[in-house]
Amino acid sequence: MSDVEVTRTRVGKHPVGIIDLKKGLAAVDAEYAGRSDGEIAEALLNQLGQWNYIDPKVRELYGKAFLREYKKWKGEPFEEEEETGGLQVKVLGPGCPNCEKLEQDLMAISVEMNLPIDLEHVRDPEQIAEYGMMAMPALVIGKEVKAAGRAPTKATLKQWLEQAAFAKRNE
Repeated sequence: MSDVEVTRTRVGKHPVGIIDLKKGLAAVDAEYAGRSDGEIAEALLNQLGQWNYIDPKVRELYGKAFLREYKKWKGEPFEEEEETGGLQVKVLGPGCPNCEKLEQDLMAISVEMNLPIDLEHVRDPEQIAEYGMMAMPALVIGKEVKAAGRAPTKATLKQWLEQAAFAKRNE
């Protein structure tokens, strides 16, 4: 059996774990690159629906979320989703193993701490350059660059998230 990867994204205002999102994005891109947003969204729903339950009542929200993730993955402009009030956290990096591990660690810690975070993995080199980062992976919590060129330990990540959450509550 192949390894299953769960990626956390937002569908509407709710964080949701999506099984094999990157695998689905790549599969749809191979066949649907250059087609309309509607066709790509429908193809993503069909592809990812093989591995994920998609309630028919919220199918349109999933389609929007999948299309947003596809555009992020391609490095294309996308419509920003509505903020949920969670802590803003960004992993900056092209998708190397250290970047992916940092993203997975952050998701696990946020679940463990029951801390809502809006986690985004920025892979587009132009967007990364806006932060002035040269070393990857880099981590931004709120508006502060916390690490560059290394993946912090889980204990350090937990401490930073606790501090940022405390600061956010006291704004």
